[in-house]
Amino acid sequence: MKPDLKQIQVPIASEMVAFEQKFRDFMKSKVKLLDHITNYIVKRKGKQMRPMFVFLTAGICGKINDSTHRGAALIELLHTATLVHDDVVDDANYRRGFFSVNALWKNKIAVLVGDYLLSRGLLLSVDNGDFHLLQIVSNAVKEMSEGELLQSYKARKLDVDESVYYEIIRQKTASLIASCCAVGAASVNADLETVSKMRDFGEKVGMAFQIKDDLFDYGEEEIGKPVGIDIKEKKMTLPLIYALRNSDWLEKRRIISLIKNKSEDKKAVAQVIDFVKNSGGLEYAKEKMNSFYQEALQLLDSFPESEYKTSLRDLVSYSIERKK
Repeated sequence: MKPDLKQIQVPIASEMVAFEQKFRDFMKSKVKLLDHITNYIVKRKGKQMRPMFVFLTAGICGKINDSTHRGAALIELLHTATLVHDDVVDDANYRRGFFSVNALWKNKIAVLVGDYLLSRGLLLSVDNGDFHLLQIVSNAVKEMSEGELLQSYKARKLDVDESVYYEIIRQKTASLIASCCAVGAASVNADLETVSKMRDFGEKVGMAFQIKDDLFDYGEEEIGKPVGIDIKEKKMTLPLIYALRNSDWLEKRRIISLIKNKSEDKKAVAQVIDFVKNSGGLEYAKEKMNSFYQEALQLLDSFPESEYKTSLRDLVSYSIERKK
């Protein structure tokens, strides 16, 4: 039987409980409205996979300590800030099935809340001298922004090839998971080579994770994300890139025309999905996802066996084999 998140958390169960309270404390404000909104955010937390990556990598590389907790909180604060801002940019009314901050309190307040969370993360690190952790996470936020901008720019021209696609997902998704693993190692004073290896491991996991997410767009599983949403947003993902690369000129022009001009048309989107499925795009993407997955496991194998390593391996499997 495949382990669930509760089983995976066993070696770090006490850390996760302590982290939840510490994270709440880090978000507190004297402004009642701000405190009310941050409480709303905390109560609707996701699976908390990012802190799990931090604590498990820290456990593999040394002894989990207060710096590890601050590193995990820093990542959560900065990432939550980016999500709040993303919802404003995307005019999204929901986040994880709940109303988004901007839907309940309007855009101006949502932007200010995002700014507050960002500043709390920065101060948490500066006040405690965690400059090495701040550098890792700040670089990830920079990469995430660049990745999103590159994807938006390319969506206008629909000229994304496989190498550009990998660069986009490396920046917008893999960089964050990479920073989780690097922060975990750095928080327990691991040497630079170990921190770098853990960062590379996290990046491989992130690449596989994003390809899995892109496969969901083709109705592979029953998930919360609407089928065809990437096509509607003119995002060029790996299954589509492969299918277009292996089609004749006439078919390629027809599909690109559908995406450019009829991305809001359900029938047109269905035609694109069928085209990708019939062209072997899904199988190709799965092969590449499994390749990144295996590369991640090979990097992890170089570390000594421990309960932390077993759980981290299971967490990677969970993130790649998930159904939603």
